[in-house]
Amino acid sequence: MKILLCAATSTEILPTIEYLKQAAVADVSVLITGVGLTAATYSITRDSLRLEPDLLVQAGIAGSLDRSLINGQTVLVRSECLGDLGVIAKEGFQSLSDMGLTGADDFPWNRGKLWHPNHSSLNELNIAWVDAVSVQEITTDATRITYYREVLGAQIESMEGAALHYVGIMEKKPFFQLRAISNDAGERNKKKWRMKEAIAGLNETLQQLLIKLNSK
Repeated sequence: MKILLCAATSTEILPTIEYLKQAAVADVSVLITGVGLTAATYSITRDSLRLEPDLLVQAGIAGSLDRSLINGQTVLVRSECLGDLGVIAKEGFQSLSDMGLTGADDFPWNRGKLWHPNHSSLNELNIAWVDAVSVQEITTDATRITYYREVLGAQIESMEGAALHYVGIMEKKPFFQLRAISNDAGERNKKKWRMKEAIAGLNETLQQLLIKLNSK
């Protein structure tokens, strides 16, 4: 199986990059996309077409919108949506579908989200599946956090996740997005972030995932 492993920064998956230099895990290409949806969408599309992998895997850290999630915990993403593509109106934030510019069920969207097509296939790893939102800026505003959590139903936020889901669905490529919680969304005090723990947990689970996929 040919796997394209994507991450926004090398820091997030550095332990796995080093692991792959020594491990007997065949055909894993590493792609550092850069931060944000624009860079990620371009890079993933380019290498998906160029390398023709059998599977796209994205790994990285995320902020939590769900108080039941623990900092350092690793999760798989079931659905993605765009949190800040729209307009701030008098009534509050409105998405493109709220404005009637797109339909909530226009392909590849389904109820305004980009769904993983087979999110039961890795249940044996005992990793929680969550719903995510992708944003262009790290959220610090309490009103936006409430919108993401209560209106969009998002449990975590990242800056690149929707790019993976969009490309995977459009190109009919199997994909998985793996995230580790580094902080609560809106927490500005970085002393309370658990970056090291999140990266350690992320890479431990990522390596287990690659071994499992390689055995298929």
